[in-house]
Amino acid sequence: MFDIKDISENEAKIQLEFLAKEIEKADIAYYQNDEPYLDDASYDKLRRLNDALEAKFPHLIRSDSPSKRIGALVKSEFKKVELKVPMLSLADIFSDEELKDFVMSIKRFLNTSDNIAFTSEPKMDGLSFSASYVNGIFVQGSTRGDGKIGEDITENLKVIKEFPLFLDKDVPEHFEVRGEVFMSKADFLKLNEMNEKEHKKTFANPRNAAAGSLRQLDARITQKRNLSFLVYTWGEVSDIRWKTQSEFLDYVKSLGFPVNPYNKLCLNDHELLDSFNSLMENRASLPYDIDGIVYKVNDLDLQKRLGFLTRTPRWAIAHKFPAEQAITKLNNIRVQVGRTGALTPVADLEPINVGGVLVSHATLHNEDEIKRKDIRIGDMVVIQRAGDVIPQIVSVLKEKRSSYLPEFQFPVFCPECGAHAIREEDEAVRRCTGGLSCPAQAVERLKHFVSREAFNIEGLGDKVIEDFYKEEIIKTPYDIFTLKERNKPTDLFSNGISLNLENREGWGVKSVKKLFDAIEKSKIISLQKFIYALGIRQVGAATAYLIAKHYHSFSNFMTAMINQDLQLLVSIDGIGPAMAKDIVEFFKEEHNIFIIQKLLSVVHIDDFESLENTDSEIFGKTIVFTGTLTSLTRSEAKSKALSFGAKVAGSVSAHTDYVVAGENAGSKLSKAQELGVKIISESDFIKIIS
Repeated sequence: MFDIKDISENEAKIQLEFLAKEIEKADIAYYQNDEPYLDDASYDKLRRLNDALEAKFPHLIRSDSPSKRIGALVKSEFKKVELKVPMLSLADIFSDEELKDFVMSIKRFLNTSDNIAFTSEPKMDGLSFSASYVNGIFVQGSTRGDGKIGEDITENLKVIKEFPLFLDKDVPEHFEVRGEVFMSKADFLKLNEMNEKEHKKTFANPRNAAAGSLRQLDARITQKRNLSFLVYTWGEVSDIRWKTQSEFLDYVKSLGFPVNPYNKLCLNDHELLDSFNSLMENRASLPYDIDGIVYKVNDLDLQKRLGFLTRTPRWAIAHKFPAEQAITKLNNIRVQVGRTGALTPVADLEPINVGGVLVSHATLHNEDEIKRKDIRIGDMVVIQRAGDVIPQIVSVLKEKRSSYLPEFQFPVFCPECGAHAIREEDEAVRRCTGGLSCPAQAVERLKHFVSREAFNIEGLGDKVIEDFYKEEIIKTPYDIFTLKERNKPTDLFSNGISLNLENREGWGVKSVKKLFDAIEKSKIISLQKFIYALGIRQVGAATAYLIAKHYHSFSNFMTAMINQDLQLLVSIDGIGPAMAKDIVEFFKEEHNIFIIQKLLSVVHIDDFESLENTDSEIFGKTIVFTGTLTSLTRSEAKSKALSFGAKVAGSVSAHTDYVVAGENAGSKLSKAQELGVKIISESDFIKIIS
């Protein structure tokens, strides 16, 4: 919980104002725009802090307090629907102790020591809906909205497969069911794969995909998405014919509504805990995302006696899974080859939701990491998002190994070209010796060349680069700049494929023109971006900036490197002997010089101009970036900060001046708050460097 025992009334007032605004912003992003920027754990922390402060200072409760509202107002594009029975939210708990406290609080309220029966129902991670029937005919559908006013999604619900438009059995005259619309993991992956192929927006997780699909003004779009739904409660009902929650679930199931097959009836808190632990362990094997379990007092008479708090029922609660970690199965270990020839093992996982993102792959770092943790294909593993961003395997649940699993043998030959993969004595990484003859290195170098921090050519995404390389349309960076003049139906390659881009699947006249315009625009490039684009080992965007700052022109830099002049290079703060050696080695290769000379015939490299402004707010300051940035990449942001005279650090300390917090910021943000370091948003940072 939160330690607020020493907080003053004035500090609490300021904090409550901040929380009201921040939670409202997060609610709008989640409920209205289907683009949450906070993971569940971060959002829950804000909510719980607000509740704790209000409990200590009840006279400071604001009129716009998050405790007085549910969700967010409906979008203006949708017709409004008044919910006669409000759709309330649930309070959250996060530990076994809190569950026991919840059960005891109910017993105290009812003044009984007898065991109380609860239903245990998986908490679906989708979009809540309400569906109203009159005399068995479906008449209206709505989202939760703010709990009292929802959005009319009647036509959208009608096109969901197996959604009943008529109820055959005798049902109450007014019968409103409520549940969750969701997208399965498999359908989510298919949708993103299709959108990526068609150069459309991809979704971060199945919840966003489901919400975005259901809340379409054109129901035909909803119909194309493979949505599913489950029913778990009711709203307005003219004749309630059940006495318990479990009886209701059986009743709606008999009417043809799907209910969750993992619902259970638990007779005490031990069975509730068993249900929670069992479902958490098997979470990865479920075909859809869940983020916890909902416990409800089963008996309706007891529910009525218990009643409601301000925005939540006293008789129900949500037990949330830990957002930072999850358990899933390791299906395979793949070894990828990067642009520098490094062999990197990647874990293919049974898809699992971690901190609001569906994770199906995780880094394994190197072969030593696999041996140290004894990771084997088929293991049940604990994963987390490092810094809430990069998925990684924390540990192996060796007790879950049901049979013998062989140790993973790291390849000594490149899986792409078959060349020897060697490991230097002082390195943890094994590298392919195939060089540019290795197709994986060539493709990865091309992807790097067109990336945002380099030539920034929109339209040449990873899949396009892979296809163009495979079809021999683009083999070297220079080929990118001849695409337009080669784009003729008569041009055939050795494999018989025409370069008539307009006729390619997923392309058209507009998209091809857009690509050519982006290529033309990229022909004028800054010195630091060009150096970065070359893909020299160990040279990131920040290092490229330092090189550009010291050599001023590419001609100066290239001449010095060809002459193997290490003196100035090593004197640059931030460039050590090992990095300098890699830079010089790059220019020793004739193939690299040949490609550079061809590029110089089609691109213009601006000489370096320092943007450093001693009046800038961040000049001379130490900055740390954390979380996911949406407008800039991390490398790009670091390069920008350096160009304004700032220093960029990798960890937060008492010497840090600013922490730039992006989405899903993790431990660095917590550390900054603890030390009192100034925290600014990505938009604040962009304003500073604009």
